[in-house]
Amino acid sequence: MNAAICGIQAVTAGKTLQDYSSDWMLKHALQRAIEIISEASRSLPEDVRATRPEIPWARVKTIGNVIRHEYHGLSDTILWGVIIDEIPRLERSISALLEQYPAE
Repeated sequence: MNAAICGIQAVTAGKTLQDYSSDWMLKHALQRAIEIISEASRSLPEDVRATRPEIPWARVKTIGNVIRHEYHGLSDTILWGVIIDEIPRLERSISALLEQYPAE
């Protein structure tokens, strides 16, 4: 999750919704990164997820399915909002989890 979040932040630095909407590669790379985050969130044990109740875990899990199965109806504005508004919040929470549960 952390690697995907860092990748999202790196490739969106200085970018706008217009950049996202007009760049096929950027759009699909970001969507794939969100799918990875979604899928990875499913493997976190419930007790670990419970330590970060500020994360809307159900929504994190669901967005991957939306991207995979309802891609034809995706709104660039909504996805860009997730990238700009939600990913930074998720990054802070995941960083806290990594401090609490360091990799062994």
